[in-house]
Amino acid sequence: MKLLYEGKTKNVYELDKKNVVLKFKDDVTGTDGVFDPGANTVGLSIEGIGKKSLRMTEFFFKKLEQSGIPTHYVSSDLAENTMVVKNATLFGKGLEIICRFKSVGSFLRRYGMYTNEGDNLASFVEFTLKDDARNDPPITKDALSMLKIMTEAEYEDIKKQTIKIAEFVRDELKKFKVDLYDIKFEFGRVTGSNDIVLIDEISGGNMRVYANGEYIMPEALYGIMFKD
Repeated sequence: MKLLYEGKTKNVYELDKKNVVLKFKDDVTGTDGVFDPGANTVGLSIEGIGKKSLRMTEFFFKKLEQSGIPTHYVSSDLAENTMVVKNATLFGKGLEIICRFKSVGSFLRRYGMYTNEGDNLASFVEFTLKDDARNDPPITKDALSMLKIMTEAEYEDIKKQTIKIAEFVRDELKKFKVDLYDIKFEFGRVTGSNDIVLIDEISGGNMRVYANGEYIMPEALYGIMFKD
């Protein structure tokens, strides 16, 4: 298959005109060897985490599909660490949309004068540009519209979807007695249609999860959810 894009945690290959293949890696984002879902560099490699991320993504995408929430998911192959997905175009050069239930990470670093770690946030949604050189800066609805990255209507649609999906994931995780503090999503427009859907993945690598106030690493979260 033709390599289309080499990413930090997965590679993208061309399958046909409508679908692409995501190959999950054992790399995770972080800084100085410490995992951080909000980082824009590869911080470390964890053997087997690619397969675990794929299985968790498969779990959540299938759950979303059963609930009538569309994604780009088509199928997955755990033996090959691959997932077939519908091809989708990004907004601009890519956006990350974070839904925050608790004050942690970059939110706490920026607004620590007004908030303490673990304070409740009301499903706060934040849009950031995927721009490593500028440390993924947050961007407002007005700026997104002004720069012709997306329309105000598209912004509101994605914000609504983000809250719905994040709360769905949060409620699923509660079944395993863990608390979702924040989660990062990506959205795209499916090729050949105007449908805007969730793309990329839903795994321990793009969320912060805690149990009894203690942070849970992605590998540990996998062990809680799946008894292999």
